[in-house]
Amino acid sequence: MRIKPREQILGVWRSLLTACYQDETWVWGGRNGSNSISDAEQLLCLLYPATEIDGFGLERPDEIAADIRQVLSPLGDDGLRIGERVVWLLEQYIDRHTDRNPETGAELPNFAAGSYLASSDGTDPTPSQRALDVVDSYSMSLTLCLAALKFLRGFSGPVAEMTVGRRLKLAVELGPRIERLDARINARLTAAMVGLIRSFVVNTVKPKSRAGQAMLSMLNQTGSSPDTVVRAVQDRLDRVRIRLRNDATLSQVEGVDLDSYDMLFECGWSWAIVRKAAAIDFVDMPIAEQPGYAIARPYLHFTVVALDGINDLTSQRTRELDLLDGQQRRLAEALQLRWDLAQRYWAAVARFGTGRWPLEDIPWRTSDGEESDYFSLIVSAVLMQDLLNREANDDDLDRAATIFDELARRGRIIRRFTAGDPARIMHTPGISLRLLGSEELDGPLLLWTVSDYATVLLKRTLQAARLSGTIETRDQLMALAQATMDHLDLRAFREGPATGLWDDPSRIFGGTESHLPSWYLTERVVECMVTAARMYREPPLRSPNSVTRAMELLTEAEHLLNREMLELSETDMSAGRTALALAEQRLERARKLIDERPGTAVSLASQALMELDELAYARFDATRSV
Repeated sequence: MRIKPREQILGVWRSLLTACYQDETWVWGGRNGSNSISDAEQLLCLLYPATEIDGFGLERPDEIAADIRQVLSPLGDDGLRIGERVVWLLEQYIDRHTDRNPETGAELPNFAAGSYLASSDGTDPTPSQRALDVVDSYSMSLTLCLAALKFLRGFSGPVAEMTVGRRLKLAVELGPRIERLDARINARLTAAMVGLIRSFVVNTVKPKSRAGQAMLSMLNQTGSSPDTVVRAVQDRLDRVRIRLRNDATLSQVEGVDLDSYDMLFECGWSWAIVRKAAAIDFVDMPIAEQPGYAIARPYLHFTVVALDGINDLTSQRTRELDLLDGQQRRLAEALQLRWDLAQRYWAAVARFGTGRWPLEDIPWRTSDGEESDYFSLIVSAVLMQDLLNREANDDDLDRAATIFDELARRGRIIRRFTAGDPARIMHTPGISLRLLGSEELDGPLLLWTVSDYATVLLKRTLQAARLSGTIETRDQLMALAQATMDHLDLRAFREGPATGLWDDPSRIFGGTESHLPSWYLTERVVECMVTAARMYREPPLRSPNSVTRAMELLTEAEHLLNREMLELSETDMSAGRTALALAEQRLERARKLIDERPGTAVSLASQALMELDELAYARFDATRSV
């Protein structure tokens, strides 16, 4: 299936409004109920493309494209009304997920994971457990708040310029609402950034411990002695370890020993704020010092989730719009440091050694001894994110393409699913992660379920294709991306109120069919479409052979053009002069495109050669008849 971002995103928007906007009322919640994460995912299905893809913007009412206005017409009959409805939706979200201090009346952003949490023993989580934040809460809120601020800052200008009739009346009402909403979203953004900082962790382990042995089993791909591998790991990660050690706020948990060269370490994000995490003294919010419960060990899934959110924070678009205040810029610097170190660590571990990469030894085994193809996919995701921000070479991408292909096979994305297939669990109900430390709130051990195998594969395959400098590798990756989109398309609802949304895994894997949309998966499909749109904006790959061929054709065509011009009288106003002018125009255009689009240059030069040959033959035929 060809990936068509504009068509597919507009299809999601159309389905979103059909499912959620009824009688000017917004229906929150989906398959997993309503919570701060699910509601953010629901809104991001609309806001993320609108603020990340040129041509999808909603912030300038009079410049909204006709097809977008038509799709969003249930929200309003013009761009200003559509923008007002987006403001209204954001106000609802903030109201639903903000508490008030009973003593001071101050607003407190709420990041409770709520209905997304399940217990390991089948009992209901306690109310205090339902109120727990997780890293997904912070990361998704960070992305939503940035998208909201991009929209509001862009929308406030046109609103202030409205001067006539009904539009003026609506604009006068909107101005103060936008100002209040901007402040409340900024408060939530600050709190989300604080939560992410306090969820980062460094974990050191002894090589002979169970965790150390599990790490060495992945790192030692050559059968070397453990001591040799430990020394090699320390050498490879020395710069990361020094930066972690020298910044006291990074190794914030007791028991971290980064001074000993005979220790292994790992860094990343735990599932929430870590036990005894250091307070952030320059932020006056409860989240800056509230107690944490998460175990001081990084989780691969939550590390990737945090990295993706911080990537939105540090993007060029965010910097250009100058969305952050002074306090937020200080927090952003702390997050960017953690983002950089975590990416460097996992990218180095994934490719450690001189032979086979640990990442190529599927499935990946974590430091707690658990292993899964999903963990291999997540480590691949970190590697791709790191390559996006550094210089990627063709060997890295060729090997990554092979890994993605193997993971697609093992995940039954491009292979037939069979009865009793163990790969089913990665898609439905998903991989369950134990949130160690959650049992401290006088309840059962909680589980976090992840079922985004297909969307993670699609997004990272598209990122790899965008980076690839080899035509064969890019073709291989794009074929895999299209096959993964085929898989996801089969899982979209075909009937009912959620038609066109995700996820109906029963259509592939069997089991009980649900009629409610999963905003968790639908939002991640939308992210994939945004990733595809970014890739399509890049120039196409240049084949050296195409450049050479284009230059050969240009040289011949320009020589023939010059010869034909010698034969043309200045007073000749025949069709021949028009044909020569057209051929000259094609060749000028071909020369401009030869470096960026050599294939197009070849086509233009070929057309010019045909036209020149027709002129030459016509002159020869005329001479012969005389």
